Amino acid sequence: MVATLSVNLNAVAMLRNRRDLPWPSVTGMGRIALDAGAAGLTVHPRPDQRHIRFSDLADIRALIDDEFPQAEFNIEGYPSEAFLALVERHEPEQVTLVPDDPAQNTSDHGWDFGRHRAMLTEVVKRLKGHGMRVSLFADPEAQGLDIAKETGADRVEFFTGPYGGAYADQKAQAFELARLEKAAAKAAELGLGINAGHDLTVANLPALVKVMPNLCEVSIGHGLTADALEYGMRQSVQRFIKALG
Repeated sequence: MVATLSVNLNAVAMLRNRRDLPWPSVTGMGRIALDAGAAGLTVHPRPDQRHIRFSDLADIRALIDDEFPQAEFNIEGYPSEAFLALVERHEPEQVTLVPDDPAQNTSDHGWDFGRHRAMLTEVVKRLKGHGMRVSLFADPEAQGLDIAKETGADRVEFFTGPYGGAYADQKAQAFELARLEKAAAKAAELGLGINAGHDLTVANLPALVKVMPNLCEVSIGHGLTADALEYGMRQSVQRFIKALG
């Protein structure tokens, strides 16, 4: 099983938003990524619209529907009523639910599944009723994954930030990789699909893939966008796909 790549466009949108200008184009970069072989596009529309704007969602949906119908649209966010209305309007193939505070810079922790079991169960049922696959953002721990499964979710996305952040410390990186391996084994045992995201790079992807043989998808934004500054979006997508094996 070879994991697929979903390109997160938030960093592209954040750069665009520095000026009241339409470039870099979010859909333009998305088109290049999909044409280069990415399996999908990911966005995280935060309430303050500091990177992806709500108005971007219809354009990305149209790009996929009109030009890349085999690709997937993944929208991630905290399941407020406003967020749920957005995803119901734009019908992504996958919704990734994250426990973020609106003020957070980026997602940095997974759900407390025991505490939020009832709410997540209700939201998962609502989204799956619209035909959407649902993934829950999770810390790289086996504990609580049985509850994640009980909510009806299809997948979990493991937070790989600590693994990516240990790039300069081999011992710490090995420790984080072992955590991810154990958590992924438990998720597979429960029948949950496995996604991963945060601070993944061409350099650290091969080791992750090796310990996660059931990995379905990686969602990568910051590292891929940084790579694209050097290699261009097309070549960077191809580099990341190659790193996935």
